[in-house]
Amino acid sequence: MRTWTTTEVTRLTGVTSRTLRHYDAIGILEPVATGHGGLRRYGEAELLRLQRILLLKRLGLRLDVIAEIVDGALPEADALKRHAEQLDEERERLDRLADTVAATIRQLEGDQTMTPETWFDGLDAGKQAEYEAEARRRWGDAAVDASDTAVRAMPEAERRAIPAKFDELHRRLAALKEAGEPADSAAVQAVVADHYAFIAKLWGTAPTAEAYTGLAALYTDDPAFIATYDAVAEGLATYLRAGMDAYAAANL
Repeated sequence: MRTWTTTEVTRLTGVTSRTLRHYDAIGILEPVATGHGGLRRYGEAELLRLQRILLLKRLGLRLDVIAEIVDGALPEADALKRHAEQLDEERERLDRLADTVAATIRQLEGDQTMTPETWFDGLDAGKQAEYEAEARRRWGDAAVDASDTAVRAMPEAERRAIPAKFDELHRRLAALKEAGEPADSAAVQAVVADHYAFIAKLWGTAPTAEAYTGLAALYTDDPAFIATYDAVAEGLATYLRAGMDAYAAANL
């Protein structure tokens, strides 16, 4: 049976060796054999599986969902239908937000037809209430109230800097993802450690392993969060979740 080395697979597919190692580590694509010095070799079955993984990834599916599909645990059509529904919901939200931005620009340029009642279209105040309700369900009233107290206690300038801090963390992660760093690598885990520390500051207490992985799951379960992270880099929500899961397993 013919096999291909990691170098040959990289040349054939354009997938980096680090990505292949990551796929092996999470169990979605294991080599047919590992030789001297950790040299991985892949057979035809593994190459076909990789082809399917890449095709499904191009469709925007998360790696955990792709793993279920290629392992036969989840029908591909069901996964794609669910993904399509999420995309439709997010498209509607972004359409409303785009309309609001366009109207705001017109108002700033002298158009006075925009009223306070329309200033917040697409900003989803109701969605924020849903997030709070979900947070209370996941972590309890005490945890949410403690977080609210911690944030309110911050100086105004520090509160205003919260989005910028998250943006900094996301862009650091996106750069590492682009470089092919596995989510459990030391470089990525250093950024995730900063993320954990920042979350602890916002929550007013250090999250437990269960709480932190629960937050990670929320990042990939909600289309709005997915869109936020993937706007920085495609697949960043899944990458961040994997990094958070690895951090929790190793440190919490």
